[in-house]
Amino acid sequence: MSQPPPDTTALEEALSRPPSYAVEAMARVDGDILVLGAGGKMGPSLSVMAKRACDMAGAKRRVWAVSRFTTPEAREYLAQQNVTPIPCDLMAPGALDALPEAANIIYMVGMKFGATRQLARTWAVNAWLPGAVCRRYPKSRAVVFSTGNVYGLTPVSRGGSKEDDPPAPDGEYAMSALGRERVFEYFSQTQDMAQSVIRLNYACDLRYGVLVDIALKVMENRPVPLEMGYLNTIWQGAANAMALASLAHADTPPLILNVTGSRTLRVREVAEWFGERFGAPPRFEGEESADALLSDSSRALALFGRPQPTEEQLMAWVAEWRLRGGALLNKPTHFESRDGRF
Repeated sequence: MSQPPPDTTALEEALSRPPSYAVEAMARVDGDILVLGAGGKMGPSLSVMAKRACDMAGAKRRVWAVSRFTTPEAREYLAQQNVTPIPCDLMAPGALDALPEAANIIYMVGMKFGATRQLARTWAVNAWLPGAVCRRYPKSRAVVFSTGNVYGLTPVSRGGSKEDDPPAPDGEYAMSALGRERVFEYFSQTQDMAQSVIRLNYACDLRYGVLVDIALKVMENRPVPLEMGYLNTIWQGAANAMALASLAHADTPPLILNVTGSRTLRVREVAEWFGERFGAPPRFEGEESADALLSDSSRALALFGRPQPTEEQLMAWVAEWRLRGGALLNKPTHFESRDGRF
C-alpha cells in the first residue's frame, strides 16, 4: 500500500484487507470465529478481515460479530460484508448462553474512556466479564485484546517495555486491564484454554489515533503537549491482522504480544513534520519527560514482519486525509495522559 485511500469506502476496504500471513493463519485454524465487542473502532474491520481471510484461505466458516450496536451503521456494514452481526449486551443476565458455539473467540470487550467516572463498571467489564466468557467457552481458542498501559511508563532510552517485564499499571483502567489478562490466564491454566494476549499500543486509522490528534492540534493552532514526549503507533489494519493471525499461535500459558509499530516517534518531531505539510508551525506546551508509555514489538515483528504502512507512510496518509477534509470519528486518544486517568 503506497497510496492513501481516497475516501471512506476505500479506507474501510484497506482496513479490512488481510495480508498474506493472516490468510495463512486462517488456513491453519479450524472452526467458526466469534468476535466479542465488535462494535468499537477496530471491531468491524477486524470482523470483516477475518471473513475475507477465511474466504481467501478456502476455509468455509462463519464469523459472528457481537456488540450492543448502539448505532445501526456498523451492524449494516457487517451484514453487507457477510459477517453475521448479533446485537447483544454481554453484561445482561443470560446473554452469553444465547450466543452460538464457536471454536475461536476474539475478545475485544473493554472499557477505557470514562473509566475514572465509572470505576465499578470498569472493573466489572474489564475483569469480571472475562471469567464469564471463559466459563461459557472453556475449550475455545481466544485472542484477548489488552493494552500497553499494563506496563506503565518506561525510560525512553530503554526502547520500550518487553512482554517479560513485570506489569506496573498506573490508574484503575490499567489495573483492571491487567485484571482481564489475569482472569483469562487463570482459565488458560485451569481449562487448558489456548490464548494469545494482544497488548496494543495506539492503533491509528485516518479518522482517529495519536497521529490524527497531533495533526489536528497543529492544523488548528492548538498547543501540542510534550510531557508524554514519545509514542508508538500502528496502522489499525496491521494491528487487526496481527491479532487475527495470533489465533494460529495461541498457547497455554498464553502467548503475550506487544502489538505496535517498529519505531519510537518523538512528539515534537511529528508535530514539526505536520507543521511543514500544513504550512502551520506548531505550538508546544510543557517539557518532555524522560519516560513514556512505550512498547517493544520485536516479538510480534519476528512472527509477522514490520507493519505496513510504516510510521512514515502513515503520517503522510494522515496529512493528506486532513488536507482533503476527510471524515473524523472525534474520539481523541488522550495519549498525553501520564496519570492513567481516562
